[in-house]
Amino acid sequence: MTLKHLAVAGLFVLVPMLYIHSSKLTQRALDEKANASDNNDFTEREKRDIRIPTAGLFEQTDNITIDFSKLRRNEWCYPLHNGRVISPFGGKRRHAGMDIKTYAGDTIYAAFSGRVRFARPYAGYGNVIVLRHDMGLETVYSHNKYNLVRIGDVVKAGQAIAIEGRTGRATTEHCHFEVRINGKAFNPAIFFDPITCCLRSEKVVAYKSGRIETSNIVPANNVAEDKGKQTKSQQARS
Repeated sequence: MTLKHLAVAGLFVLVPMLYIHSSKLTQRALDEKANASDNNDFTEREKRDIRIPTAGLFEQTDNITIDFSKLRRNEWCYPLHNGRVISPFGGKRRHAGMDIKTYAGDTIYAAFSGRVRFARPYAGYGNVIVLRHDMGLETVYSHNKYNLVRIGDVVKAGQAIAIEGRTGRATTEHCHFEVRINGKAFNPAIFFDPITCCLRSEKVVAYKSGRIETSNIVPANNVAEDKGKQTKSQQARS
C-alpha cells in the first residue's frame, strides 16, 4: 500500500472521530446556551437582590390565592428534616425568617418546586439561595456551607439544594429560612408547623397591599393524613 493509500485510509478513521468530537462540542454549546437563556429570564436586579417584588405577580389582580391543602406529599418538604427552631420570626431583632438547626453538614431541601433566582454569597446571609415558586411564593435559605444549585436551575420539592453551615453573620450552623410574597417576608410558621415539621393545611390569600389572610382547611389531599408519615420517616432518618 502506498503512502497515498495510507493517507486516504487514515482519513476514514479520522473523520468519524472528528465528527464525534464535534458533536460533543455542539451539544455542550447548546447546553450552555440553554442555561444562559434560563438565566436571562431573570433581570440583573433579580439575580443581585433578595428583597424585591415579583414582576407581574399582581399585574392583573389585587390578590392571589395559594391553597396548600391541594399539595400532595411529594410537592412540599421541610427544609431541614427533624430541624428545631432556635430563633423564630420577628421579635426585637425583626428577624425576617426562622432559624432551623440540625447539625453541621446536614442537607437542606427545597420546600417547593421552583427555579433558582438567586444563588451566591450576600452580606450577612452568607451563601444564600432564593427559589421562585409558580404559586407566587419565594423561599430563602441562607448561611449555607455550600450552595448545590445555580441561577436558572429548575428544582423539585425535596431536592437537595445546599449544605447546612454558618457562613455570613451566624454563630452556629443552621438554615435561616424565609418565605416571601412579592418581596415581603412572612412568618414561615404560618406555612410550616415547626413542631411537626409539616406543611399546614391552609388557604392563603395574599393582597397587593402586602397583607395576607389565612384559613385552615382540614383535611385535604393527603396533607393532614401524611403528617404522621413524615414524622415517622424523619425519625427513621435520624
